[in-house]
Amino acid sequence: MALGGDGRGGPRIKIKWPVTVKTAEGSMDGVTLDLGPDGAFVLCANPLRLNEVFDLVINAPDQPIEAKAEVIWSNIYGPDDDITPRGMGVRFIQISGEHRRVIAKVALQHLKSEKVDPRELEALQTLVIDSDETPPK
Repeated sequence: MALGGDGRGGPRIKIKWPVTVKTAEGSMDGVTLDLGPDGAFVLCANPLRLNEVFDLVINAPDQPIEAKAEVIWSNIYGPDDDITPRGMGVRFIQISGEHRRVIAKVALQHLKSEKVDPRELEALQTLVIDSDETPPK
């Protein structure tokens, strides 16, 4: 599980969880290649267009994670290979604090065992702690 340190708004881990992408035209299945509290890369046969907003369900092992997401990068027409797989980079525009915390905890567990910039770990730890201390509404 490696860190996706490319400035995409926070640390990401390499993790494959099945997803369902839901749009007005229907739904399709895919899988995450990387995931963080702020977004993911979704491997899928028919990536959506840039800036398209959709509902995303990430089928995490313990519970489904639901989010509204926006496509910020899409490989619709490019090569489909190991370097540029067919899929799309998405950012979460609506996700519950609980679901963001679930992702942060998984990422933190994976990253603690790797040589990662301590500032990246601190950002995740802060998200996990802040969410734990916030009383439920």
